[in-house]
Amino acid sequence: MKWRGRERSSNIEDRRGQAGGGLGGLGGLGGMGRGGGIRIPSGGGSRGGIGGVIGIVVVLGILWLVTGQNPLDMLTDGQSSAPSTASSRQLPAEGQDELADFVGVVVKETEDLWGEVFAASGSDYPEPRVVLFTNQVDTACGMADSGVGPFYCPGDSRVYIDLSFYDQLHRQFGAPGDFAQAYVLAHEVGHHVQNLTGVLPEFNRRRQAMSATEANAYSVRVELQADCYAGVWANYAGQQNLLEAGDFEEALNAANQIGDDTLQKRMQGFAVPKTFNHGTSAQRKAWFERGYRTGNPADCDTFSASI
Repeated sequence: MKWRGRERSSNIEDRRGQAGGGLGGLGGLGGMGRGGGIRIPSGGGSRGGIGGVIGIVVVLGILWLVTGQNPLDMLTDGQSSAPSTASSRQLPAEGQDELADFVGVVVKETEDLWGEVFAASGSDYPEPRVVLFTNQVDTACGMADSGVGPFYCPGDSRVYIDLSFYDQLHRQFGAPGDFAQAYVLAHEVGHHVQNLTGVLPEFNRRRQAMSATEANAYSVRVELQADCYAGVWANYAGQQNLLEAGDFEEALNAANQIGDDTLQKRMQGFAVPKTFNHGTSAQRKAWFERGYRTGNPADCDTFSASI
């Protein structure tokens, strides 16, 4: 990805090295915040409507497998914790921290894309903040540690990432490359879009009447939509002449490596489909590719489609 020398986002909080306090868990997401009811046109143009209904928090289906905690258990009707009051440093000067520079540039490019999409419907795009942390972090969704992977907290409209995850993505999950890393961020920003459009609150409302198996199945559709939105961003990055040979394949490989079936087989030797909450490798690849090929958010309606 040709990212060096491009503008960084101003919405990056650097909390690396701060003490996180006692570990609690990402609980109490019932007060997810009210979606703005934004409707993005679904017809015509290169980018259209954001269809669908629901959303979830964690980008990768590793939380349940690694920690034994079902991500759906984090989505309850309990009260969210108060937003973190942790202070943040400014990012190091450009050129002094390559990975932080990379994150800043990718986030800026997502801001540009979704700003255009929302503006096309006459709406503003409230940009998310992205928090860099080390080991543990205090969020409006509770305390979290690096084991959950990158995640989005709707309670404070922030994406959280311990940058050491990228090394894990490469070494443990077999997904190297800067565009694989960009895919992770773009997926999380996709959850922010779902939150703004009322998707996350709607999921929380509906899941109260669902069995665990039904909620998992709904969650899969949420995550696949976020994958599709990441593909829409990849299309946009291509239009900005940011892609290099092999970038698309890096992202597609990452989607493949973090499919529920692949992860479960790697970690426990077998897969249990009824517990899938992010989608199979084939599904994640297909929906990322769909977003990439069309560049149209309207084509990301995983809730009406046969997945």
